[in-house]
This record gives sequence, C-alpha cells and structure tokens, in this order.
Amino acid sequence: MKTKFILAGILTCIGFTTQAQEVKQEEPKGKAIVQVFGNFNAGFSQEKTNIGFDLERSYLGYEYKFNNGLSVKGVMDIGKSSDVSDYQRIAYIKNAMVSWKKGNLTLNGGLISTTQFNFQEKFWGYRYVMKSFQDLYKFGNSADLGISVSYKFADWVSADAIIVNGEGYKKLQKGNGFNYGLGATLTPVKGFQIRLYGGFNDSGEKGKESIVNMAGFVGYKSKRFTIGAEYNHMLNASNKKGHDQFGYSVFGSVNVANHTDIYARFDDLYSNDDWNIAKDERTAILGAQFKAGKYVKIAPNFRMSMPKADGAKKAYSAYINCYFGF
Repeated sequence: MKTKFILAGILTCIGFTTQAQEVKQEEPKGKAIVQVFGNFNAGFSQEKTNIGFDLERSYLGYEYKFNNGLSVKGVMDIGKSSDVSDYQRIAYIKNAMVSWKKGNLTLNGGLISTTQFNFQEKFWGYRYVMKSFQDLYKFGNSADLGISVSYKFADWVSADAIIVNGEGYKKLQKGNGFNYGLGATLTPVKGFQIRLYGGFNDSGEKGKESIVNMAGFVGYKSKRFTIGAEYNHMLNASNKKGHDQFGYSVFGSVNVANHTDIYARFDDLYSNDDWNIAKDERTAILGAQFKAGKYVKIAPNFRMSMPKADGAKKAYSAYINCYFGF
C-alpha cells in the first residue's frame, strides 16, 4: 500500500511539472503493425538430428496517434504455447493500450509492454533471432495489464515506474498481489548507456514467496558497432523461498557493410545450490544479418548449448532466421 502512495505522489509531481511545457502538435496518423518471425533450423547431437522449418511468432496490430499526445495501440500475438502441441499456435492479445505523452512525460495504461527488460531487448536488436536473456529464461513477462510512467529529467537521465498484475499477458489475474518496478536509464556520454531496474512481484498468496528481480546493464552503440553486458538476479523463483537464479549476457555486433552485420552473444544461467541444475546452462551464438530491402532481414547463425548437469552433452544447431515486418 505504501508503494502505491509513493508512485501516486511521483505521478502528481511530474504532472504539475509538465503543465507549463508546450507540446508540438502533430497531424493524426495511423499505421499497421505486421511482424513475422520464422526460421529453418537443424539441431545436432550424439543421439539424433532434428531439422525443419518453424514459424515462431507473428504480431498483427494497429497503432493510431492523435494530435494531442494521445495514442492507442492493439497487437495480436500468434505463437507457441507450452500448454499444447508445438505444432499448434495460440493467439493472444499482446497489447491493448492507451498512451499519452506531454513534454518529457509518458503515461501508458492497459495491456502494456513491461519495462523489466524492454530496454535490453531493443539494445540487443536481434529479437527475431533470439530473445533477450530475461525473456529467454523467464525472469519476467514482456507485457502485462497495468500502468506505467516515464519521465526524462535531462538529456542524460530518465526514470520509469510500473504497476502491473504480475501474471503476464497470457494469464488472468489470480491473486491480490501486484508487480511493482522502478528503473533508471543514464547516458553519461553519447552512445554509452546504463540501465538499472528493481522489481517486486507480490505473490498475494499464503505459502508463496514474493519474487524480487534486480538487473543492471551497460552498453555502447555507435554507427559501426554495438556492445552490451547485463547481469540479472531473481530471488524466490517460481515463488519458492531460497530458489534464486542468476545470470549474465554479453553481446556485440559490427556493421561490416551497408546491409550486413555480424553479431555474437554469450549467456550464462546458474542457480544457488544448483537447485535448477537440470536447466542451468551456458549458450553461445555467432551469426550474420543481411537486410534484403526495407522490410526483410535474413540471419544465418550457429548456436552451442552447454548444460551444467553432470553427464549432459553439448548441443549444436544451425539456424537461418527470417524477419518480415513494418
């Protein structure tokens, strides 16, 4: 309850601050949102070889911006579900949100994108090839029902706060708890950025521990290359006391031609007292990206998975990821 009052106070103060700022009027305009992720892959291990085509995910939606800083967006997510066969696809509403921007203040409400790892995902830049670390290992949800606010205090510092259900966009709210998050983004020099985030996901149920997330990221981006590193720490994973998970991700990319990039990434996931040893692993990826026109990207890559469980074998795979979107 105390956290709600604090966030309400922040919103009120920011609102008064921006009243004197002028907003540049823009013509109302809308745009369709179409994004399709697909791939051809071959996995190699000592036991067997898997090969085939895969349609991983499709986003279909529409966004409309009014001339008063107000905008609305609706996006449908068509992808895999862990509850049914991998050969089937399930459709979800990913975003159904209203946004309002005035000066340096931005407010979002509805089924919104969360702020836990959205910044890292955009900095990584190859979401259609591989999810960012926290998304890949289920440290949080990419979208949820609630509200968020962000404010740019100066060119070098901005802050954001979010309150959402904590169940994600694929599940309905079941308990009384909420997921609270606070973040800050620093840009001490051009191209160099620091992101700090802390979140508290209240379970709202007896016998279930609340989940705490902490993350830190540093990265540098220029016209020729990008490099980034993040460290993530989740306490009480799956609402179980003492089940903590840790991990880091290091990645980089280099622009070698007008339409060609080379990228690489290394992830390391581990757990305290090895309680999650069956899923703890190190992964590496190396690949290239070719932009075939304005809307199409093709990214061949080679991946290696190194499980930490005793006796587990390394796995190798080759992918050709494809993206179409506008």
